[in-house]
Amino acid sequence: MNVTDWIILIVTLATVVLYGVYKSRSSRNLDGYFLSNRSMPWWLILLSIMGTQASAVTFLAMPGQAYTDGMRFIQYYFGLPIAAVVICITFVPVFSRLKIYTAYEFLESRFNVKTRVFTAFLFLIQRGLSTGISIFAPSIILSTILGWNIYLTNLIMGGILIIYTVTGGARAVAYTQKIQLIVIFAGMFLAGYYVVHNLPEQMGLADALDVGGRMGKMNVITSGIKNGAFDWSDRYNLISGTIGGFFLALSYFGTDQSQVGRYLTAKNATESRLGLLMNGLVKIPVQFFILLIGVLVFTFYQFNQAPVFFNEKELVRLESSPYSDSLSYYRQQSVNIQSQREQILNRYAQSKDLAELDKLKPLQAGTEKIRTRVKSLIRQNGGDDNDTNYIFLRYVMDYLPVGLVGLLIAVIFLASWSSVAAALNSLASSSVVDFHKRFINKDCSHEDDYRISRWYTFGWGVFCVVVAMFAYNIGNSLIEAVNILGSLFYGTILGIFLVAFYFKKVGAKAVLLSAVLAELLVIVMFWLSEHDYIGLGFLWLNAIGSLTVILLAVLLQNFFKQPARSLPA
Repeated sequence: MNVTDWIILIVTLATVVLYGVYKSRSSRNLDGYFLSNRSMPWWLILLSIMGTQASAVTFLAMPGQAYTDGMRFIQYYFGLPIAAVVICITFVPVFSRLKIYTAYEFLESRFNVKTRVFTAFLFLIQRGLSTGISIFAPSIILSTILGWNIYLTNLIMGGILIIYTVTGGARAVAYTQKIQLIVIFAGMFLAGYYVVHNLPEQMGLADALDVGGRMGKMNVITSGIKNGAFDWSDRYNLISGTIGGFFLALSYFGTDQSQVGRYLTAKNATESRLGLLMNGLVKIPVQFFILLIGVLVFTFYQFNQAPVFFNEKELVRLESSPYSDSLSYYRQQSVNIQSQREQILNRYAQSKDLAELDKLKPLQAGTEKIRTRVKSLIRQNGGDDNDTNYIFLRYVMDYLPVGLVGLLIAVIFLASWSSVAAALNSLASSSVVDFHKRFINKDCSHEDDYRISRWYTFGWGVFCVVVAMFAYNIGNSLIEAVNILGSLFYGTILGIFLVAFYFKKVGAKAVLLSAVLAELLVIVMFWLSEHDYIGLGFLWLNAIGSLTVILLAVLLQNFFKQPARSLPA
């Protein structure tokens, strides 16, 4: 980046931070620090919900996901609108009426304190680990741009985020998310525009989509059926996205404190519902657009020489290793393939004959073979062979104009701050309300509550930085890693809440034992799937976990005969 990019980056980030500090003048108590005094309108709830989801992982990894696997990841979100309706009907009225701070308080009044603690503990594990991955995402940028050590970068990024979140609380999170989203969407729109703008003159958006479509990247809807049977190991298809995605979204927005805490800040239940429903409507188009940028970047690299590997740091290490000659050979092979590709695309640009594009497929297969062999060299050299998270970043750094590079880097930083700040706020709120005030000190003053909350926020920030230190060799695209991690816990958590709402005769002993068994089952099935003993896409873990809790709880209730508490009035 040059001086102009650095100025734009620093000014953008400083403006958001100062705005957050200005807006964070909340009451020095739990209502003010965690729930912004329950004063937020629906549109700010919407922006806060979207901002919490729109992490740096989203803007770094999703274009790379589309580049490598096409648009089918969008099916992951198909269950969200249905889940939003269910939450608005069932969850929101109860949470709003009880005036709770965390979703898990409700479980104590419905079951008992053990169920509350177990569920809150599962949330803290899952959200703490996921937030660590989210801190790692912007660290990739700084380490790539500046050549810094990734661990030092994690410390710096994590430190900034901790200070930012400890200072402001929920009010700073909500109000800064508003301006963050404006900058984020403006930056991503400009990125999409410039991808098409940088194509040859005779190529427009429709042509770019034709190229991507012919190469299999516009696979928005996939059935998951292979050889006449449904492939349960297929991660993203219409059925798994609608059913598995429904259970995941229901758990995320209905039981994850990082999201529940956003709509608990609303003035009333109506404002909460409006924010949630609008999010269900706009989320899919937003994610579609981000994935589409990845397809456009893929098309761009059909016309321009793509790196044989997108993580430049690993290529530099390889150049000074015993494998440098092999790298040079593969680079020359890539140049030869690109020359053939350009001839085909020139003919297509003149004739607009889609049949010409089919000739690109064997060339793309050759390109992928070269990338696979370069990845093998990187592994042998002791490096990280996953470059999915670097694809969009590499394009930004190499091809976008001066000024826009700084803005796009700011976008990724802002997305990280937005999601991580909300996550740390939710981790602290659950720790204080579900554990500290429940077991350690029940009679804190308002000032003590405020002080302790900031210390818990700081503690979770440190924990997440430690997790980020181990995220470097995670082995998946970051967006997949976060969603897989959530699917290990969300199903069980959701099952407990569904029993609480819909199975009024089930008591605490039955649901708690069922939840423990269901969580063990989910972990075992995930392990079997990862080691290819069974074929199961991770989205199905959400449905399996929640349905197992429900079925076992209903069955075990017949043995325990424990009278169940009714829903709190």
